[in-house]
Amino acid sequence: MIRLASKIEAILYLKGHPLPLSKIADYAGCDRREVEEGILELMDDYAHRDSALEVVETPEGYALQLRPRFHDLVETLIPLDLGVGALRTLAAIALKGPLSQPELVELRGSGVYQHVPELVDLGLVRKRRKVDERSYWLQITPKFYQYFQVESLPYPFASPPSSDRPAPPESQDPEPDADAADHPEADHQEADHQELDA
Repeated sequence: MIRLASKIEAILYLKGHPLPLSKIADYAGCDRREVEEGILELMDDYAHRDSALEVVETPEGYALQLRPRFHDLVETLIPLDLGVGALRTLAAIALKGPLSQPELVELRGSGVYQHVPELVDLGLVRKRRKVDERSYWLQITPKFYQYFQVESLPYPFASPPSSDRPAPPESQDPEPDADAADHPEADHQEADHQELDA
């Protein structure tokens, strides 16, 4: 029989972001009291291991993450080379996700179609096909938390099955197309041409 502490460890590893006790209990199929005991056992296990990982408690719940002393390795081994537009798209996914690709296009413009494959290739974003649809759910991965050295984000995350996805935040005015936003000089050149024509 699988030890509960080991099962909780697997859950935290697979989810890749902080989980409250109630969620862990749902995934583990046990009650909150048993989860509390299992978490304490798991934290004690890691405290006595010479491991690069640790179990920590955050305002959003418990998480399995890289120990701070190894954060330099993250930047050395997985350096990022992202443009401003891709970084803005990544920020939108992190703060609004999980969200569908059409929703992301509404927020960020058509540049999303170039940014998303790049972010997926870098391992910062995960795509999951929506049930019975051609679109995808988009959400950040554990690598995002490790690379940017954050334990949690303001908006509560959850896995993106269509049946119980968290309600999206209030809609905002769409931002301009990312490519246009990253090259404002094009607007100035157009204005100059108009003045010359006049």
